[in-house]
Amino acid sequence: MLAIYGPLQLILGIVYFVMIAHIIMSWLINFQVLNLHQPLVMQIWQGLNRLLEPMYEPIRRILPDTRPMDLAPLVALIIVISLRTYILPVIFGFA
Repeated sequence: MLAIYGPLQLILGIVYFVMIAHIIMSWLINFQVLNLHQPLVMQIWQGLNRLLEPMYEPIRRILPDTRPMDLAPLVALIIVISLRTYILPVIFGFA
């Protein structure tokens, strides 16, 4: 069981930090600390969006439209934290 539990925890940990980086970068872009006209910033932003949009899109279809504020990253982050901290240890008998 540890052969499955360890990699799942690692994947969820990586997803967690990528989501945190995406959320912080979106704040910095919205507050105009970062400029999307800079090539490096744009490349990082597009890469993070390509990684995370497949996770956010199904959540956006379920959530009501809150146009100026996107709640999909928050919901996805809560799901990842719940899976990593509470659900996986119970499923694999580590709780």
